[in-house]
Amino acid sequence: MAAGSIEKKKITPKSFLDVTLNVAKLLLVPHHANNYKPHIIRNYGIILLLAAIIGAQFGYNAIKTGDVLGRQADITANSLLEQTNKVRAQNGEQPLVLNDKLGQAAYLKVTDMFSDQYWAHDAPDGTAPWKWFGDVGYNYDSAGENLAKNFSTTSATMEAWMNSSSHRDNILNPNYSEVGFAIMDGTLSGKPASLVVALYGTPAPVAVAGARTPVNSAVASGDVGILAQMGVAIRSMSPVLLVGLGVVILAMFVALISHGHRNKLPKSIRKSWRRHSGLYKGAGLAVVALVLIFISSGGQI
Repeated sequence: MAAGSIEKKKITPKSFLDVTLNVAKLLLVPHHANNYKPHIIRNYGIILLLAAIIGAQFGYNAIKTGDVLGRQADITANSLLEQTNKVRAQNGEQPLVLNDKLGQAAYLKVTDMFSDQYWAHDAPDGTAPWKWFGDVGYNYDSAGENLAKNFSTTSATMEAWMNSSSHRDNILNPNYSEVGFAIMDGTLSGKPASLVVALYGTPAPVAVAGARTPVNSAVASGDVGILAQMGVAIRSMSPVLLVGLGVVILAMFVALISHGHRNKLPKSIRKSWRRHSGLYKGAGLAVVALVLIFISSGGQI
């Protein structure tokens, strides 16, 4: 080697892998090198983890909807029709077709809900859903209505409907051949809201004017259980929050494993192990996981 020259150490794939594994071990595995307290469950590790999740979600919202709070719903009539017909096909039912009049009736209904500030099948003055069918001149034998509020994706909306027996019955009803959807954002009870109205129908063979109760009518009630609601919430999560939830759950298990190594803590802090125990961190991370699920469960049916 010539005098004055400097030998550059090459980074090989093997050395890079070794460094990565060592860093992962320090972050996730309790052992002597990290005093049996992985860095991911130390105070600064948890703070950085939560900051990364929140920052990434804001960035995702900004890219996806143009609003860092993600208040714009990603639901369309075509996507609702596609997923409706998908589940109908899976259950041996014929596909529905979009009907312009049903779409207009759904638009009148969602507009009326925002105008009169209610969210229900019947208006405060007792007006039934079938009024809107008559207002647009849709004559029917069978008709039904599904409502949804504050879901951000079509998949989450359909998941909620399919987990409710009455909403599911409307979606799979063999009497229906047509459907109309309306999706609208607005303010309800002083809060931003995104409403979805689905009106199902079968045309009457003989035209009958005016609003009336269908021969076969069905309005769905919001009968979704807690576990089903949690499933809907998880389905409603953005990819960023899903990854974040996975990492939080991983950190929770790391904390619980670390708790099992508490007897290996340095003697200087062993007597005060409760302050350094992973048990409390694990419980706190479990709460964080539930909060992430809760903030994604704002949808109602």
